[in-house]
Amino acid sequence: MASRRRRVLVVEDDPKTSEIIRLYLEGDGYQVLSACDGARGLEMALQEDPDLVVLDLLLPGLDGRQVCRAIRNKSDVPIIMLTALTTEADKLEGLDIGADDYVTKPFSPRELVARVRVVLRRTTEDWLDIGPKRIDYGRFRIDFPRHKVWVDEKDVHLTPTEFRILAVMARESGRVFSRTQLVDRALGHDYDGMERTVDVHILNLRRKIEADSNKPQYVKTVYGIGYKFEG
Repeated sequence: MASRRRRVLVVEDDPKTSEIIRLYLEGDGYQVLSACDGARGLEMALQEDPDLVVLDLLLPGLDGRQVCRAIRNKSDVPIIMLTALTTEADKLEGLDIGADDYVTKPFSPRELVARVRVVLRRTTEDWLDIGPKRIDYGRFRIDFPRHKVWVDEKDVHLTPTEFRILAVMARESGRVFSRTQLVDRALGHDYDGMERTVDVHILNLRRKIEADSNKPQYVKTVYGIGYKFEG
């Protein structure tokens, strides 16, 4: 039986841009679903079970930020945000609300397809299945094959990128990782985003797994070097 083609949901209000994205993604073998506004995009993201969402930031009705937050409350589907806002602060804000990556407009359709390929490969690689299947650190537990984390027996909802960063550090508890090393290990050699995106993902991790994100017990900063996980 042939495997199901990966499905990408494109939420974009400009018909010409949406059609170009569809043509390039289908040319790379993906099945494409489309929505032209935020409300419909959110509905499809939660009901159609896409493998990845390409989400425009400036949408009629619900904007991309609202849609991204709402998806993240229900799903860990990878999200690539399309944005015409090009400052570093704008890009980091997109990651802060749960996007896994971003592409700035105007963009090359080939670049977008490459980013889709990288993010999907990042979320499906099986290196997490190698080694220990589960690690327990007191009130903290991580299940690598299932991509699950519990704190005090409560299931913690992490994005795929957040989980990968956490998994890299937890597998080598006590080791200090620089931002560059975390980009390389967790995001992939072909990721060309800013190293500061790691800081945003670390902040999100702390909010979710630490009792007090300002006094982290697990994900700690080593000033001037990077981050480490202490179990």
